[in-house]
Amino acid sequence: MAIETHEEEILGKAYDARLMRRLLHYLRPYKIQVVIAVVITIAYSGLGPLRPYLTKIAVDSYIEKGNAAGLFKIILIMFGVISAQALLRYGSAYLTQWIGQKTIFDIRMEIFTHLQRLGIKYFDRNPVGRLVTRVTNDVEALNDLFSSGIVMAFGDVFTIIWILTFMFSLSLQLALVTLTVLPILFYITLLFRKKVRSSYREIRILIARINSFLQEHITGVVVDQIYNREHRAFSSFDSVDGKLRDANVRSVFYYALFYPGVELTSAIAVGLIIWFGGTHLVSEEFFRAHGGISLGILIAFLQYTEQFFTPIRDLSEKYNILQTAMASSERIFKVVDDKTLIPETPNPEPLGQVKGKIEFKDVSFAYDGDNHVLKNVSFTANPGETIAIVGATGAGKTSIVNLLMRFYEVNSGGVYIDGHNVKDVSAADLRKNIAIVMQDVFLFSGSVRYNIALGNDNIPFEKVKEAASLVGASDFIERLPKEYDDDVKERGAALSVGQKQLISFARALAHNPRILVLDEATANIDTETEQLIQKGTANLLKGRTSIVIAHRLSTIQHATKIIVLHKGEIREQGTHQELVSLGGIYYRLYQLQYKDQERLAKSLRSSEAK
Repeated sequence: MAIETHEEEILGKAYDARLMRRLLHYLRPYKIQVVIAVVITIAYSGLGPLRPYLTKIAVDSYIEKGNAAGLFKIILIMFGVISAQALLRYGSAYLTQWIGQKTIFDIRMEIFTHLQRLGIKYFDRNPVGRLVTRVTNDVEALNDLFSSGIVMAFGDVFTIIWILTFMFSLSLQLALVTLTVLPILFYITLLFRKKVRSSYREIRILIARINSFLQEHITGVVVDQIYNREHRAFSSFDSVDGKLRDANVRSVFYYALFYPGVELTSAIAVGLIIWFGGTHLVSEEFFRAHGGISLGILIAFLQYTEQFFTPIRDLSEKYNILQTAMASSERIFKVVDDKTLIPETPNPEPLGQVKGKIEFKDVSFAYDGDNHVLKNVSFTANPGETIAIVGATGAGKTSIVNLLMRFYEVNSGGVYIDGHNVKDVSAADLRKNIAIVMQDVFLFSGSVRYNIALGNDNIPFEKVKEAASLVGASDFIERLPKEYDDDVKERGAALSVGQKQLISFARALAHNPRILVLDEATANIDTETEQLIQKGTANLLKGRTSIVIAHRLSTIQHATKIIVLHKGEIREQGTHQELVSLGGIYYRLYQLQYKDQERLAKSLRSSEAK
C-alpha cells in the first residue's frame, strides 16, 4: 500500500551514531548514577546464570552422593543469590527509571525554553499541533530509551556473555551444539526487524493522519453539523482508521510469528542438548572420550538454554525502542537546532526611562525576503501622541507593529524609540515598555486576576482592580460567581468576545506601558461594548504614545495623526479633517463607512417605527 509521506513522518535510520551521541549528552549530569546503574545491572545479569551452575553442583556433588548437609548449604547459597538478584533488580529498575525521568524532564524543558525564544516567523510556518507533539509524544518516546533501553541493553548483552562463559566452562561440546541454532535465530530476528520496521513506519504515518484529521474536524465540528457533513466526516475517518487498524494487525501478526519462532528455536536447542548430552551420559565410552557430561551439566545446560533466548527476545524489543527514539530524536533536534531567532546585540543599550518617541525611518520589510509589504515607510510619533494607521487588508498595518515589537527584523531603514534603534536594545527591555491589545484576545486558563496581571508579582491585586475599573471591566467581573478569582476556562471560553477584550484592555493598563498599540482592538465587538471600551480607552491612552490600527474610522477621528497605508506605502497622513478635505483614499473610506452607518441608522429607525 503506497502511502504519501511528509517530512515529519519519515522514520529515519534505525540507528544513527550522530543522534545517539547527542542523546547521550543528556546523561552527562547523571553520569555517576548511570555508572552505578550499569554496575548493578552487570552484577544482576551475572547472578541469573550463576543459578544453573549451582544446580549442577547440587546434582553432581550432593544429590548423587546423598550428601544432605552439602545440599542444604547449596540451597542456602542459592536462596542468597536469588535474594541478592531481587535486590539488585529493584535497585537497577528504580535507578534507571530515575535517570530516565530526570533526563526526559531536562529535554522537555530545553525544547519548551527554545520554543519560547524562537521568532514569530518560526510559528508562521509550523503548526502548533506539530510542536505540541514534539514536546509531548516525541519526548515521551525517549523515556524508554533512557529509563530501560540503554542500561538494560548492557544487562542483556552481559547476560548472554555470562551464560556463554558458564556454558563453555562446563562443556565445550554442549556449548557448540547449543549454538548451532544461532543462524536460524539470527535469520528470524533480521526478518522480524525488517517487517516490523516497515509496519511501524506505516503506523506512524497513519497516526499522524488521524491526529491531523481529528484536530481539523473537532475544531470544525460546527461547520460539519451546519452543512450535514457528519456522514462524510464519518466515512473519511472510517477509511483512515481502518487503514491504521490493518497496519496494527499486521504488526501484531509479525510479533505473533516472531515469539513462537524464538520459542521453537529454543525448543530445537533443548532437543539437541538432550539428544547429544543424553547419548554421552548413557554411554560410558562417550563419557570417557569427551571428558564427561554429567547429569548436573545436562540439567544446567537446559536451564542455560532457557535463559539464553530471553535476553535475545529482549534485545529485539530494545531494537524497537531504539528505532522509535531515533525517529523522535531526529524530529526533536530539528526543532532545537532551528535558529529562527531575533539576534540579540552583545552589549544592548539600556532604554532607561522611556518617554515614548517612535520613529520609522525609510523602513522596508518583506516576510519572505522578496515581496515587500512595507516600502520606505517613515513617520514619527512624539511622546503622548496617538497615531492611527488605516488601510485595506494587506496594506502593512500589522507589519508596522511587528517591527516595532521586533518580532521581525527590518530589511532596510530603522525603527527607533527615544533615539535608540530597536536592534541595539534587548527584547526584554523593549517589550516591557510596550503593550498590545489585539483583535483576537488570548486568555490563559486560570482566574480573571491572573489574566490581567499575568502572574507579575509587581502588580498587586489593588492595581488589577483599579485597571479593570478604569476600562469598564469591573462591572461584569464583579457579577461573576467568584469575581476576580473566577476561572475563565481555556482561551476564555466562559466569557463573551467583548468581555475578553475588556480584560485585555485592563491587562494593558495594569502593566502601565509607555507605548500602547491597539491592533484593531474593537473589530469583533458589538456597538454597546465598543462604546464602553471607548470610555476606558481615554484612560488607557492618557500620557502614553499610542499606535491605533482600526477599520472603523469613527474610533480614530480624534487621533493626533492618521496615516493611510496603501500597498505598503504611506499615501496620506494628517488629522481627520485634513484627510477628509484632501478627498483622497481616506475620504473615500470615510464616505463608504458613513453611508453604511446611515443605511443602518435608517433601518433601525424604520424598525422602531413599525
